[in-house]
Amino acid sequence: MGIMTLYSFRAVANGLRTDHPVRDLPFVDDAHLPLDDPHALEAVGRHHGTDMWGRQDRCTEGGWAAFTTDPIRHELAWCVRWHPLHGRSVVLYRDTDISSVHMAYWGPALLFRSGGYWWDGATWYRPSQVWDSASEQYVARPVPAATTVTAADLFDPAVSAHAGDRALARVLEVGQVNLAATPVTGWAEHLAAWAARRSAHEPLNGCVVAVSAPELTGEQLVGVGELAEIAGVAASTLRAYLSRDEGDVPAPQATVNGRSVWARPVAQEWAETRRRSPEGVRAAVAIDRDATSLLEGVAEVWKRFTRRFFSQLWENPAQRKRWALRWRNEAAARDLAEELGWEIAAGLDSLVPLDALSSTVRHAVLDEFATGQQRHRDLDRDLGQYRHLSVAGPIAEDRAIPSGGAVFYGITPPVARMLDWLIRHSPTSAGHAIGEIIGEAQRRLDIPREVSEDSIRTALGLDSKLDPGVRDEFLDLVFTPSAAADHTPR
Repeated sequence: MGIMTLYSFRAVANGLRTDHPVRDLPFVDDAHLPLDDPHALEAVGRHHGTDMWGRQDRCTEGGWAAFTTDPIRHELAWCVRWHPLHGRSVVLYRDTDISSVHMAYWGPALLFRSGGYWWDGATWYRPSQVWDSASEQYVARPVPAATTVTAADLFDPAVSAHAGDRALARVLEVGQVNLAATPVTGWAEHLAAWAARRSAHEPLNGCVVAVSAPELTGEQLVGVGELAEIAGVAASTLRAYLSRDEGDVPAPQATVNGRSVWARPVAQEWAETRRRSPEGVRAAVAIDRDATSLLEGVAEVWKRFTRRFFSQLWENPAQRKRWALRWRNEAAARDLAEELGWEIAAGLDSLVPLDALSSTVRHAVLDEFATGQQRHRDLDRDLGQYRHLSVAGPIAEDRAIPSGGAVFYGITPPVARMLDWLIRHSPTSAGHAIGEIIGEAQRRLDIPREVSEDSIRTALGLDSKLDPGVRDEFLDLVFTPSAAADHTPR
């Protein structure tokens, strides 16, 4: 699928020579740019000692992407994505956004619409939010029942006949672009003016303008309050995120009466992303103690050392005699023991090298997988010999073991217990380790993800100390995110 990155940028205008205009944005004359040559376009911005910049790259799914600061107005920059089958998008952005926009085009996306919905030439996908640590890229989730809206769908010949006479339909110079402007009015006239002046060969029915889908209809759009409720944050917190550009809040899908609104599935996937974050993974294994959230493993160490210190300080007569009389009571001893126990539990990372342990567990599990895979191949080989020597018939079939991929590979109890220990004491490290295990098993050993996940789930089901519900919630958060578009409107 290639590289994808989070897209949350607002385009400013369309280039006049674009094949895929963005709805409700004005058209700007781009004649001063060499749009057919990515190296020449990059060179426009490569002026040392200035505040201009430019870059071009080949894209993983075909064609190229390039950008340059506008040579006339340096606060703006042009992004061009060209594909041999689908033509080019020419879009104007703020110069401060252009590097990140360019990265978003390295992968399969040919264009972005509606706050990050993207199109690869055949299929529309939701904004990329959910990160898959095994493949090290965002999950691509198709949009159910999506329809591509083209310029031909919106083109009105009656408007086109008089477009040149209408002042609203004029093509802007780059110096006339208003960064604070709201969506242009009478966009059908702008579209007609663009169609009249274009010389590209892409037919209007191949010029993508927008995406239409049930989840982008009015009843599926939510405001700030409902987005906050879905994500499990206070509305005031969400507003602070938005004002400070924090929290990786997805770009809104539309603006209605001056207010941002989001598609419900996009809101649900943002909530999923928050649950899958290091903080969310930690919370899945944490317990509450005196209004403080503690990891289960840390609480376990605290309790164990509290008991040991209390035994030494209070239950050992020789030690107890050393106490001053006013402190010689059970409550004082228990308080001190608890404090001493917490000193050990809170400094767990200084007692155990968690990063090194995480790496060790990862290699141990991968070794278990490799061993299991080899045993499975040996079994297939022996079975093949057995079938070759056996007399065909019901008895031979009954004794045969089916060949093919294993449902899971066994993980020995000591390795499974160490993985469980890591989950209970450092769920973030464990989550990263599991993602790397799944990814490396797929890349190095050609083991399907579902086999790795079933193997880990089975092993922990046998040897984990975690409550089954807590264990399953943790694994659901760190295993491969579903690529299914299951947030469909109802």
